[in-house]
Amino acid sequence: MHHHVHAGDLDVAYLDNGPRGGTPVVLLHGFPYDVHAFDAVTPTLVSAGCRVVVPYLRGFGPTRFLREDTPRSGEQAVLAHDLLALIDALGIEQAVLGGYDWGGRAACIAAALWPQRVRGLVTGGGYNVHDVPRAMTPVLPEDEHRLWYQYYFHSARGRAGLQAHRHALCRLLWQQWSPDWSFDDATYQRTAASFDNPDFVEVVIHSYRVRFGLVEGDPTVAATERLLQAQPAIGVPTVSLNGGSDGVFRCELSASHGRFFTGPYHRRVLERVGHNVPQEAPQAFAQAVLALAEGRLATPGS
Repeated sequence: MHHHVHAGDLDVAYLDNGPRGGTPVVLLHGFPYDVHAFDAVTPTLVSAGCRVVVPYLRGFGPTRFLREDTPRSGEQAVLAHDLLALIDALGIEQAVLGGYDWGGRAACIAAALWPQRVRGLVTGGGYNVHDVPRAMTPVLPEDEHRLWYQYYFHSARGRAGLQAHRHALCRLLWQQWSPDWSFDDATYQRTAASFDNPDFVEVVIHSYRVRFGLVEGDPTVAATERLLQAQPAIGVPTVSLNGGSDGVFRCELSASHGRFFTGPYHRRVLERVGHNVPQEAPQAFAQAVLALAEGRLATPGS
């Protein structure tokens, strides 16, 4: 059952399972995914006594903006402030955060800027904070071609394509980003319903334009974005889970991310796992969260 809470600019729809007095865990999905990414993660955490909160991000599922005049921003700092507003609204003082893609970005930023609110961090793909000032520096061609969808979204044609073909386009991304994951129609359709949110297209397009400096950011988070330009370190205990067959970012690229983590840090590579780490490897994700919730760290996988 979905719960709702007003948090910051949003009426946030979220799942809430486990004892209210248990260790709080907030799990954050990415694009183009939703709360179902954690369906097989949550039961393990609940059985261990955790309270597990899984929100739909802005632009996804039943989450809605409270005001028509709020910018439909997908900026990284905005996602982090959404997370902070949510845990404030729920009265959560400190939580273990777990996320990947957009959700991992929000979790990494919260851990870097508000570490007193974060007991531990599980991040899919390592350090997920965008380096916006250097975003126009080209990378290797083999890595550029993986980002075709981002460059597509920079154009009017790409925006129209997402508007008209969002379900087919996002399914293609699932296939390309997780080549070893054999998901079925029912699994995809459960999540694809979240892409019918009326703000989905605007939020997604803004996200993939603002990170390259092609459009203006939300002025309400400009101070936070300035802090992120310094690529701040993360000092909370962290487990980085990296899909060995991730079709967005080669897992080797996160091997050097240890320099961004000044606290206890363990990196694991999950073979034959793609971009959607919690849905493809739910037990590995759950065990990493539990290691942090219980004050221990998972054994490094690499």
